[in-house]
Amino acid sequence: MKTPLYEWHVANKARMVEFGGWEMPVYYTTVSDEHNCVRKNVGLFDLCHMGQISVSGDNALEFLQQIATNNISKITIGQVQYSLVCNDLGGVVDDILVYRKSDSYLVVVNASNTRKDFEWFNAHKIRDVEISNVSKNILMLAVQGPSAETCLQKIASIDLKEIKYYYFKMGEINGTKSLISRTGYTGEDGFEIYAECDTKTWEAILDAGREYAIKPIGLGARDTLRLEAAMPLYGHELDIDTNPLEAGLGHFVDSNKKEFIGKDAIERVKKEGIRKKLVAFRMLERSIPRHGYKIVKNGKIVGKVTSGTMSPTLKESIGLGYIEKEYSDLNTKIDIVIRDKGYEAIIIKKPFYKRKE
Repeated sequence: MKTPLYEWHVANKARMVEFGGWEMPVYYTTVSDEHNCVRKNVGLFDLCHMGQISVSGDNALEFLQQIATNNISKITIGQVQYSLVCNDLGGVVDDILVYRKSDSYLVVVNASNTRKDFEWFNAHKIRDVEISNVSKNILMLAVQGPSAETCLQKIASIDLKEIKYYYFKMGEINGTKSLISRTGYTGEDGFEIYAECDTKTWEAILDAGREYAIKPIGLGARDTLRLEAAMPLYGHELDIDTNPLEAGLGHFVDSNKKEFIGKDAIERVKKEGIRKKLVAFRMLERSIPRHGYKIVKNGKIVGKVTSGTMSPTLKESIGLGYIEKEYSDLNTKIDIVIRDKGYEAIIIKKPFYKRKE
């Protein structure tokens, strides 16, 4: 599948790859160049591959309360909430963002999970709820970085300073009606934009950001940015065999809710204790950890790397991985097995990078 910006990416010499069934740019220049652009200036992302599902009707809230682990009733109109969707065993079906609009909810899901989530939602649908996959009708972009607000403000019809973190407002970007939220997946301040499907908004943002050295950013830098911020990625840190407590996302599970899918299983894990834990580590020897590499302690395999990279910001190799609980304490030294050889690493506190307010 191709996003509405596919031709633009190709014309601008992006390196294209298949991701979640979509032809997406992985980089235009280099991953590190685009990564540093977002950390120091501002970058623009094509997120049209992400899924958007509209949930409406008299029982929309009741339905979402059943589907989501977080408490959707706590968010007000104009607010956004991160949540997880679990199965009866407590395994993560997906992680989602829920936008509460005046008469409906917009649920943003991972690109590769859109069809699965849509089927899951419909399989658990209750009366007086309407569920629509509106992904093809929406242009989804992200503007991220220290200059994101000043850049976007040049062509926004509303005062962006009035949008607090994890809130949104309706307005216009370059004359196009848009939903604008202060959210993102990079560890930087910035916005995500939902607008009509054309290329004008994309080009207008690039024009507005020229004086701030804006660049289009591919999936490569999106991954290194989120990893430095220790944000989980479905298919790496999250999957159907992992529960929210193991992933360190227990604060997005509201046990005070009367019921939701997976509650009994998660409560059981909470009572019995987790067996594995997602940890952050940095390499003590020159090497780069990658997804799937084994984690070893005293010659015993105790875990697996879920994500790893050479951090463009920190200039050192970092990674995330699941490890048996008894070996997961901070400052524990472990070995990452790379091509049959162990390289020393140490477990550290998350995140690797946190922007200065």
